[in-house]
Amino acid sequence: MKKLAVLVITLFTMSFASAQEAKTLLNEVSAKAKSYDNILIDFKYNLSNTQEKVNQDTRGDVTLSGNKYVLNMMGTTRMFDGKNIYTIVPEDEEVTISTYNPQDDKDVTPSKLLTFYEKGYTYKMDIVQNVKGRKIQYVKLIPIDSKAEMKDVLLGIDVQTKHIYKLIQTDAKGTKYTLTVNSFKTNQPLSKTLFTFDEAKFKQDGYYINKLD
Repeated sequence: MKKLAVLVITLFTMSFASAQEAKTLLNEVSAKAKSYDNILIDFKYNLSNTQEKVNQDTRGDVTLSGNKYVLNMMGTTRMFDGKNIYTIVPEDEEVTISTYNPQDDKDVTPSKLLTFYEKGYTYKMDIVQNVKGRKIQYVKLIPIDSKAEMKDVLLGIDVQTKHIYKLIQTDAKGTKYTLTVNSFKTNQPLSKTLFTFDEAKFKQDGYYINKLD
């Protein structure tokens, strides 16, 4: 009985230490991200579900500045100016505009990509990988909300730069969403109108403007 008690205490202490270490690392990543004026990320995105026999790869890029972003992926541009979300689909010549509602924003969206883990998760240190000489430390995050659609998240962090290298999100149905960073650039010269939607220009080009609100 005494040995069992010692084992339980040891495991609890190790678990607490792992959580503290993970929290420290995540805080460093968050502080580093917030220190930049802007961040440009080129990435590979994979969606897979073994049971459904789905495995899809695509590439994309996102420009982040504060909570604003422009995301290009699968032929669609999604822009957030701090108030509204604009989804631009050139193939359909259509723009959908919706007002941002923080209460509906439960997924890992571009604006939360580098800070989503600050609230609502428990975390612990996971595996370490060597990727072309770079030490990638993974942190496992589990939602505190037991009803969350997301089962867990593995966040791979470059230990030297404190930049996110990989994000693996698994939902309750076993579908995995993996984002792998190909390039991570910071403090780049950006157009002053990058996060400004020019409705008149799109109407002139023949786009249908679909306002949801």
